[in-house]
Amino acid sequence: MSALPPQPDQAPDSRSHPPLPPVRVERRDVGEEESRRANGPDWDRYADDYQATHGEFLGDAGFVWGPEGLTEAEVGVLGPVAGRDVLEVGSGAGQCSRWVRDQGGRSFGVDLSYRQLQHSRRIDEGTGVDVPSVQATATHLPFADASFDAVFSSFGALQFVRDLDRAVAETARVLRPGGRFAFSITHPTRWMFPDDPGEAGLVASQSYWDRTPYVEVDDASGEVSYVEHHRTLGDWVGVLAGHGFAIVRLVEPEWPEHHDRVWGGWSATRGRWTPGTAIFACDLR
Repeated sequence: MSALPPQPDQAPDSRSHPPLPPVRVERRDVGEEESRRANGPDWDRYADDYQATHGEFLGDAGFVWGPEGLTEAEVGVLGPVAGRDVLEVGSGAGQCSRWVRDQGGRSFGVDLSYRQLQHSRRIDEGTGVDVPSVQATATHLPFADASFDAVFSSFGALQFVRDLDRAVAETARVLRPGGRFAFSITHPTRWMFPDDPGEAGLVASQSYWDRTPYVEVDDASGEVSYVEHHRTLGDWVGVLAGHGFAIVRLVEPEWPEHHDRVWGGWSATRGRWTPGTAIFACDLR
C-alpha cells in the first residue's frame, strides 16, 4: 500500500502513508536485526498519518482483517473470545484488541512502534476501553509459556520479520494447547504484481517464487528504512505445521460490490479479479 510510483520490482506495501523521503528500492536479503531497526522507526514516522487516514475505517474498537473491510464479526476466524486471554501481535493503536474487550475478552497488545502504542493509549483514554500493551517484537514475546487462549495479527508484524520461524515458535510457546492462531497478510500471489491500484497492477511482473525481500534504502543516509518479506502459501503451511499448528481455515476475502476505498495497491479494480488478503486460522495441537 505504498505512495511510491509503482515499479516492476515493488512489493505490496502494507503501510499506506504519504510520500516517503527519497529512497531507492532494492530486492536483497536482509537479516532480522536490520529488518527490526528499519521497520520500527518507519512506523513511528508514519503512525500519525496512518491513523489520520485509516482510523475512521478501522474504528476505535473495530476488528477489520484487511483493506476489503471484512470484519471479525462477519467471518469469525478467531472464534469465541468472551472470558478468554487474547494477544494481538502488531497491535498498532489497539483497535482490534479493543473490539475483543468489548466482546468480553481479555486482550493485550504488542507492537514494535512506540508511536503506534501512543495512539493506542490516546484511544484508550477516549473510549474508556483500555488495552494493556507493550513495546516488543514478534520474535521475542515478553510473556510466559501458555499465557493465552488465542493470538492474532491483523496485517501486523508477520510480514515485517525476517525470522518467521522464530515468530511462529514464539506464538506457539505463549499459546495454551488447543489455542487459536489467526492472522491476515498480503495474499502471497500479490507479490507477482506491481503495487498499483489501477489496471497496471493486474499484469504479473515478477516470479511468485522469488522470495527476495523488498527493501527501501534512505538516499541521504544509505540506511535501510523499510523491509517487507515474502513467503509463498507453501512456505506458510510449512512453518505453521512445523510448530504444531493445524490450519482449519484459509479465507480469501472478495472485494465487496459497493466498496470504493483505495488503500495503496488495494482497490476495486484489482480486488474483483485477484485476492489481496489471506486470512489463516490455525489451532495448536
